[in-house]
Amino acid sequence: MVSNGATVQDAVQFILSTLPVHATPKVGVVCGSGLGGLGAQLTDTTTYDYHTIPGFPVSTVSGHAGKLVFGEYGGQRVVCMVGRFHYYEGHEVAHTAFPIRVMKLLGVETLLVTNAAGGLNPKWRVGDFALVYDHMALPSLAGLNALRGKNEADFGPRFPGMTNAYPVELRRLAVDAAADIGLPREWLREGIYCYVGGPSYETPAEARALRVLGGDIVGMSTVPEVVVANHCGMRVLAISLVTNRVRTSHGELALAASEEITVADTSADVHVDAPTHEEVLATAEARAKELERWVKRIMEKL
Repeated sequence: MVSNGATVQDAVQFILSTLPVHATPKVGVVCGSGLGGLGAQLTDTTTYDYHTIPGFPVSTVSGHAGKLVFGEYGGQRVVCMVGRFHYYEGHEVAHTAFPIRVMKLLGVETLLVTNAAGGLNPKWRVGDFALVYDHMALPSLAGLNALRGKNEADFGPRFPGMTNAYPVELRRLAVDAAADIGLPREWLREGIYCYVGGPSYETPAEARALRVLGGDIVGMSTVPEVVVANHCGMRVLAISLVTNRVRTSHGELALAASEEITVADTSADVHVDAPTHEEVLATAEARAKELERWVKRIMEKL
């Protein structure tokens, strides 16, 4: 794959030219919006700004620092993406997952992906953590798949299966790790992540459609990275933080009174405000310490 005029191999060679041999990672971590504090928890670190790495895109979104941090965490050698790339920033979908292939060639076998997501499931609450067991990718269904183009056969097959994209063994390990640190059981959920292109948030009609299709949470990232990681043969664990409720009701209609029909939407979320990125970041900050403790325990149990 070529990104910004450079190949994955170019990026790997650049990193290996200065990365200490003992720092070679086995676990990769991708930090979602406002969750970059994970990178600061690593010890014995080596850090690269994205703009210095050949082929790496650059993060342009608030809450995404744009650094690749190597270090030790929970007894594991880890590489942490503090800031990710999104299709809505103008990057090609394949380029948003460029770092995952770099991680693969550096030796990463397990990928832990975090994200901030909107809650579609009415039973879930802001601040809940969700283990993703499946995803629904609307851009992929429309042709915007991270594997589109010539297949990189050195990484994986032309038509990789996604039936077991999120292995249950890793999810069970995460549940056990949560119990170990006393994370309240009522904070934990398990569900389906809906990937949308963004950057506009979902309309109530779009949100209702996603919910009818079985979606529990919705966001603008994660899936390209997961698809490429599976193509590369990595194991994937994805953790979403529910940072806001997504409104699925349209409220009152203008013609309701005059046509003598009951068309007003009386759903429980009729008064839910439109989401903001500031709200997302605030919720992420409020749960950051719990997530950091949880991820550390997951690392210790891998």
